[in-house]
This record gives sequence, structure tokens and C-alpha cells, in this order.
Amino acid sequence: MTITFKVLSHLLAYPSDELRAAGPELKAALATENLVPPAERAALGKLIDTLATEDLIDLQERYVLLFDRTRALSLHLFEHIHGESRDRGQAMADLLGLYEEHGLSVDKRELPDYLPMFLEFLSTMPLDQALEFLAQPLHVVAAIEERLSKRDTPYHSVFAALLSISHGAKIDAEVLAELTAQPDDDPNDLAALDRTWEDAEVTFGPGADGMTAPGGQCPAARATLAGMDPAPGNHTAPPSDGS
Repeated sequence: MTITFKVLSHLLAYPSDELRAAGPELKAALATENLVPPAERAALGKLIDTLATEDLIDLQERYVLLFDRTRALSLHLFEHIHGESRDRGQAMADLLGLYEEHGLSVDKRELPDYLPMFLEFLSTMPLDQALEFLAQPLHVVAAIEERLSKRDTPYHSVFAALLSISHGAKIDAEVLAELTAQPDDDPNDLAALDRTWEDAEVTFGPGADGMTAPGGQCPAARATLAGMDPAPGNHTAPPSDGS
């Protein structure tokens, strides 16, 4: 089990009184496992302090503006790859099957491509195995990290920590360029948001809507899905406690 991923999962959850109260425990877990480098861990500590000390309603409003009303910062991984196309449904079904295969109990109220859920999945396995899975959507993590770095938000620290934990896993430059080229919408511009959410799907070059035949997959889809289902028997993970 890799507890750091569970901590990062909690930090990306909707702010709550329970999360605020857990600050000392989250810091202690990060320090004990010592997986996140000191600079990134200090930044995570600032996020934890922000969550613990600022007004809860203000925290919740800022969270919604960032992650719910800003499509470019969506915490749903496949949103960045498939948009609202039907291919996203099949990708999520495949990911849900992967979770169940590894014994993760999934909250049916949330979509399986929700990043905190994916991090919860990673927390159930040894670090080397978790890093193999983390490498698959790392280009999405990097794109969100780049966008958050331009905003004055401590949530940037979670994505910076994930990139540091990945130990230099290769990120496809073409895929990252395609992702970061997408509009970085302003959550306060309601008209622009309406236009963004009306888009049928996000595409990345010729044949981007093909998700079944390997030759038809877009670079981002290939980078995310390739290798997310290693050979049977290679990984064994205990069931999640659902927290």
C-alpha cells in the first residue's frame, strides 16, 4: 500500500469539515512515507494549512470554480481526452473493470475516471506497480499542473507532487502539446463556458475519434490506455476501505 496516493486523493476532494480536521494526520502520513520531495511536501503542507484555516464556504466556492466550472482543469481524466464523445463511456467501463479486478470498491456516485478515485486505486498497491499505472495519464496531470501553475492556487502542489513521484516517467511531448493547446477557459466567463461545454468532443489530429482499432486512437488516448491493464496475475491489491 502507498499511503501518499491516498493523502493526495483526499486533498483533491471537495473541502469538508472532515478534511479540515484531518490536516495533522495527512501531514504525518506524508512525512512518514517520505515519498514526496521536501519542496513539494512543504507546498502540500501549505495546501493542508489553507484547507484547515480558511472559511469552508470560501474553500468550497473556489474548488467549484477551479475543478467543476473550468473544463481545462477537470478532475475527470477522460474529459481531457474524449470530451463528451461516446468513446469516453467505453474507456470508463474499461477502467471500472480494472478497479474491480484489483479489488477496489467503487463509489457508484462518482465516475471511474475521477482523479481522486484513480489515486485511491493507486494507494492500494505497492509503489512500483502504482507508478506503472500513474505513468499512463501523466500527460493529463502535467497539462493540469501547467495550467494551475499560472493561477494563484495551492492545489498546484498536488499535481507537482504527482510529477515528482513519477521519477521522471516519460511524457509524450506531442500529447502534452495537444492537451495544453486546448482553451484554458475562464470560470467567470459564463458565455465562453457555455460554448466550451457545447463541444461534442476533444480531438487530437486525424482519426482522433477511433478508440477500438489501435491505428485509430488519438495520441492522448493511446498514452492513457496503453499499459493500464498489465498481464493478469502481475498485480495484486487489497480491497480499499472506501475512505
